Parts: sequence; structure tokens; C-alpha cells
Amino acid sequence: MTAPAPAPEVRLDKWLWAARFFKTRHLAVEAIAGGKVQVDGHRAKPGRGIRPGARISIHKESLAWEVEVLAVTLQRRPAAEAALLYTEDEASLARRLEQLRQRREAGPQDQVGERPTKRDRRQLERFKAP
Repeated sequence: MTAPAPAPEVRLDKWLWAARFFKTRHLAVEAIAGGKVQVDGHRAKPGRGIRPGARISIHKESLAWEVEVLAVTLQRRPAAEAALLYTEDEASLARRLEQLRQRREAGPQDQVGERPTKRDRRQLERFKAP
């Protein structure tokens, strides 16, 4: 009698890239190394094997996801197919949507450190002129 085949497994950084949480694997590795990604409540390394059923916490900028892995793949597929790789907790989804709503309501933020435009310089000159 043969033993049942083990569940498929894929590296954490490849899964995050394939599930479209990060644009490149390098960005996924940096987030993992920075402690922004946890697997089953523990810090993980980029090469950690991920199987269906694993719970992953992802923090990216001001947003956070709490997801459960439903499937694994080695290929990056369209966003509609990538969304089938995981399911997000309802509390996590509600929290994230509320943050996005607040960000939209706040409007555009002043970008500090950006060079003034020609119009901005003229306004400054008029303001400073005696």
C-alpha cells in the first residue's frame, strides 16, 4: 500500500508574489525579512514552505491582511485567479476597507520634499516681496 501524496508546498516569497501581494519576489523577500509577514503567528523566512491551510499576516504600508491559504501555485496568474489562492478574514477585510475609505476622504496629501513648480515659485516670490 502506498502512502498518500503530501500536500503541494511552495516557498513563501513565491506564494506572496503569485498571489499578487507584492509586485516582485524581491519586494516579498524584503517584507518577510523586515518582519512584515508572519505565518501562523510566527516570523518566517522567504524559503519557508507554504501549504493550503496556513494562516498568513501581511502588513504593507498602512494596510494589513489576515489570509488563509487555499491553494498554492508557482506561476503568477491574472488577479482574478490569484484571488482564488486565499481567503481573507472578514474582520481583516472590514478593517482594510475602512482604512481605504478614510484615506479617500482625507484627499490628496501634501507631498513633502517635492520641488516647487514654476507657479509655486512665483507665488513665493510675490509673498516675500516687500
